[in-house]
Amino acid sequence: MQARNVMVTPVVTVKPSATVQEVAAQFLERNISAAPVVDDNGKLVGIVSEGDLLHRVEAGTERRRSWWLRAFADADTLAAEYVKSHSRKVADIMTRTVITAAPETPLHEIATVLEKNAIKRLPILENGQIVGIVSRANLLQAVASARQVLEATPSDEAIRDHILSSLRAEPWAHTALLNVTVSDGVVDLWGLAESKAERKAIKVAAETAPGVRTVNDNLATFSGGGWA
Repeated sequence: MQARNVMVTPVVTVKPSATVQEVAAQFLERNISAAPVVDDNGKLVGIVSEGDLLHRVEAGTERRRSWWLRAFADADTLAAEYVKSHSRKVADIMTRTVITAAPETPLHEIATVLEKNAIKRLPILENGQIVGIVSRANLLQAVASARQVLEATPSDEAIRDHILSSLRAEPWAHTALLNVTVSDGVVDLWGLAESKAERKAIKVAAETAPGVRTVNDNLATFSGGGWA
């Protein structure tokens, strides 16, 4: 699946000139937690999220450092925190460096970017214009709505071939130590796994193969004292 398959569109956006109060009200009204910030030409210039509104003077939640922490903080840091908690304009509190993706970006790449950068959403750009947004919640929705589509029930031979070919493509799988038998969609795993982690992964590979009804794990696992 690609970003275009799960992205939310149209996207609620705000202008840099919008006030913090207007954005907070819009978040509540539309039940969203962030909005891309675009200029008059529709160009993405930033993103504002509920995290940017966390430490605000209006709510009495502005960041308060102890005297000894203030002594170690440089003047620029303290000044930036003041702007973040006191300014009324989105342009002053938004995050200006925004990571984006294209509509054809695979979801596994989206997930990696979200995790690596510890962010919760990615604006999706096409020809420089924002066309959607993908959040962690959208990835969960893709998982929850996944369906295994089968045109016909595969034969036992096809199931066995699929499992073995899938495992041969994995660097962790020692397929020379493994055998798979299939009868009426019931898979039996035989042979040796070099660790508990490999044994579990082999079973998962079998369980998720198309046409499999159940899996019997007859594998032996190597432990410090030998095979068990």
